[in-house]
Amino acid sequence: MGNSALKAHLETAQKTGVFQLTGKGLSEFPEDLQKLTSNLRTIDLSNNKIETLPPLMGKFSVLKSLALNNNKLIALPEELCKLKKLEALHLNGNQLTQLPAAFGQLAALKTLGLSGNKLRTVPVQLCSLRHLDVVDLSRNQIQSVPDTIGDLQAIELNLNQNQISQISPQISHCPRLKVLRLEENCLELSVLPQSILSDSQISLLAVEGNLFEIKKLRELDGYDKYMERFTATKKKFA
Repeated sequence: MGNSALKAHLETAQKTGVFQLTGKGLSEFPEDLQKLTSNLRTIDLSNNKIETLPPLMGKFSVLKSLALNNNKLIALPEELCKLKKLEALHLNGNQLTQLPAAFGQLAALKTLGLSGNKLRTVPVQLCSLRHLDVVDLSRNQIQSVPDTIGDLQAIELNLNQNQISQISPQISHCPRLKVLRLEENCLELSVLPQSILSDSQISLLAVEGNLFEIKKLRELDGYDKYMERFTATKKKFA
């Protein structure tokens, strides 16, 4: 892409607060964006070939939405964690194996997309995010859900298409968790904590494609309590 095209994009972004440049084969984060650190609210660089993000990422003081889906990111800079206004972060389809240690400082974050990466665990940093609504960790290499999960504030947690064979019963203590997706994992019925059914806020539990038949789920203690929540929620949205 020529300089004049980039210049036109920058001029538009200056007026609108939105910079979108997707599917252009970019191999690095456009350095010229540093001129707009104080007025960009949205950056979308999805479907490129970006491998790293520069430390200047931390300077986008009013950034609310950052999308870098389908790039080649293997790590995120610690500076990213300085984005105090960031509400939506979309990093699906990259090669991330972990999140920066300070990730829990993204205090405004509501939506986080990490589907199709190389995470092996549920990042403990997510439990520090008080306003998180939706977390997508589908299509990773996660094998177990740890005890720390009980502090997660999310309303929806998507763990579809992982390799999960263990789940901590602490997941039933998540204060706001309503939707839990665990389709296509390696779960035996015996390791599914019954407290998810009998004693949690979860009103939609998706567990198709595991190592048990769904009808067996209906025989578990607490299933009737789960169905009460499921039906009540359905009525609310009907």
